[in-house]
Amino acid sequence: MIQQLLFIVVAGAALWMAFRQFKRVRRNVLLGKDVDIPGDFSQRLRNVLLVAFGQQKMFKNWLPAIFHLFIYVAFLFTQIELIEIFVDGTFGVHRFFADKLGWFYTIVISFIEILSLLAFVATVIFLLRRNVLNVARFRKPELKGWPARDANFILLGEIILLVGIFSMNGADTLLQDIDPAHYTNTGNFAVSSWLGPALFGGMEHGALMAVERFGWWLHILTVLGFLVYLPYSKHLHIILAFPNTYFAPQQPRGEMENMPAIMNEVKSMMGLAPESPATDELPVFGANDVTQLSWKNLLDAYTCTECGRCTAACPANLTGKKLSPRKIMMDVRDRMEDIGKALDNGKAASVADYQDGKNLFDYISREEIHACTTCNACVEACPVMINPLDIILQLRRYEILTESAGPQDWLPMFNSMENSGSAWAMSVERDQWAKN
Repeated sequence: MIQQLLFIVVAGAALWMAFRQFKRVRRNVLLGKDVDIPGDFSQRLRNVLLVAFGQQKMFKNWLPAIFHLFIYVAFLFTQIELIEIFVDGTFGVHRFFADKLGWFYTIVISFIEILSLLAFVATVIFLLRRNVLNVARFRKPELKGWPARDANFILLGEIILLVGIFSMNGADTLLQDIDPAHYTNTGNFAVSSWLGPALFGGMEHGALMAVERFGWWLHILTVLGFLVYLPYSKHLHIILAFPNTYFAPQQPRGEMENMPAIMNEVKSMMGLAPESPATDELPVFGANDVTQLSWKNLLDAYTCTECGRCTAACPANLTGKKLSPRKIMMDVRDRMEDIGKALDNGKAASVADYQDGKNLFDYISREEIHACTTCNACVEACPVMINPLDIILQLRRYEILTESAGPQDWLPMFNSMENSGSAWAMSVERDQWAKN
């Protein structure tokens, strides 16, 4: 009874803390402007099933994709055993589904153990890739410090989780022979049926019970800890990848969004629309802070896996320029977090009242956004359909159209396009060839 009450208290506290943190993430995403994202439902569903659930884009780099698949599939199927642990902990029973499912239970848990073993191999390889092997995209400046530790924390957490699973199942296998009245016969699991005797054979009954309870509690505490930690981690993508791929824009990647204020002005100049009413208020083009980006841009930032495939594919980064699309997404997320913390600490009643004298240009340098070639390589490379380019374009538009600033070597091009409609200064009109 004491263990049952302890489980209910611990699980309830962890779920409440996680709920509050996920609510905070939702609030931060909604700091962005409301935007309608048109699209076909069947295509949205296809993106979710193939890209988020099916890991389709991961397999453009097939070797790490296979190891990632081991961890991903193990994570999905382990939830079956996790459901049983929650039932056991809440109602004070042991292996609730074992006698009800019979031989099928043995198959399911055996499959989970095989996947867990593969996940262990993949986790060790990923730790080596991040900390020993010189993989270029894991050696970028933006990954120094907390981002590197975050990735390692999760990988080490996965190993701890597997220790819990095999300690629990291995000791339980031996206890079924010693105390069949209290430990339901589950049949021979694929891994723990031989790993349990190899590790714990010869232990006394009390010691085996302690190992089994240790594994059970280690498993559930690791899961609950991961759930509370998730909103602070890049691994939030295991949840947000699904809505992010669902709401991914479906128009061609090279198509840029028109700015209504400029489009209407051009139409009025051409006599295609009535003139806009005069106003003393200067229009704002683009964005210089997260509140001027869309909620989808901010969802992208929270969904970022920090895998670096976008940066590895970026031609500007490959030629030594400062731009890293991954850093752009991380900086947007950092700015959201800073504003969110200020709201939580009562520094402002609402985001409209909050002023700290900063904006996204204090996080993202102008040199970075100037280096972008708008080639869409980062968008194509992202495994969860994030669009760093849209944020870069919004920052550029603000700098050039709202601030009337920008690199000096771009000005001749702007002047030429304004005067002759061509990127190159020419002595004749652009459409002269057609007049004859």
